[in-house]
Amino acid sequence: MEAHGPALLLWSSPVLFLHPKQELKRCSLAQNCLQCLKYLMFVFNLLFWLAGCGILGVGIWLAVTQGNFATLSATFPFLSAANVLMGMGTVAMVVGFLGCVGAIKENKCLLLSFFFLLLLIFLMELIGGSLFCVYRVQIDTYAREDLKDGLQLFGTDGNIGLTNAWSIIQTDFRCCGVSNYTDWFDVFNTTQVPDSCCREYTVSCGLHSPETWWKDACYERVKLWLQDNLLAVGTFALCTALVQVVGLTLAMVIFCQAVHGTESHT
Repeated sequence: MEAHGPALLLWSSPVLFLHPKQELKRCSLAQNCLQCLKYLMFVFNLLFWLAGCGILGVGIWLAVTQGNFATLSATFPFLSAANVLMGMGTVAMVVGFLGCVGAIKENKCLLLSFFFLLLLIFLMELIGGSLFCVYRVQIDTYAREDLKDGLQLFGTDGNIGLTNAWSIIQTDFRCCGVSNYTDWFDVFNTTQVPDSCCREYTVSCGLHSPETWWKDACYERVKLWLQDNLLAVGTFALCTALVQVVGLTLAMVIFCQAVHGTESHT
């Protein structure tokens, strides 16, 4: 005797009919997975927040002890190493705080704020990188000219950051000037370069013969250094993007679960 109709369908399809214990076990497993994701996002953002605190601390220390350290641009003097680090640290702390509290509390508003803020940062990085690739030649030309204009501020009052930055770059990269050592002649209005251009440093060695100065252009030396470390830079950028995508995914999964939990209670 064969079963017919709905009875046959329910008996033969384990997908459509589950034992209550099996259903409870599956729900418990799903709940445990969501709890793991929640705590994973909490730890992830806690580390992000701590990193932001460290970056902000270094930026504040540079601002207090070194002034506008590593300010090379005359057009954008606010783009100093101290200001950039403080800005990055503040953003990282805000994003990490939203992610930590939003994940542990399953707060929909905080999770959504975290998601959109991180998405905005990701899109800005993507657009910025794309624009840099498209207008690379124009940016290269503008940066070279802007750095030359910034040389005029070397050694002047209120520009200790620019002065220190050029001294460190020329000493570490063994170079002199943006394009060559003659860039400094217009700054000093004479045949003179900073002492950091000298092959062997002595006081007022920048007044000596050009044969004692570094001949390489700092702009080209720095570009060459970046090209030599392109793999490391690319790996860092890729890892940063991957971490952001993981953060976005976790935030959206926990947000959807929070919304589903609210609807099931109502």
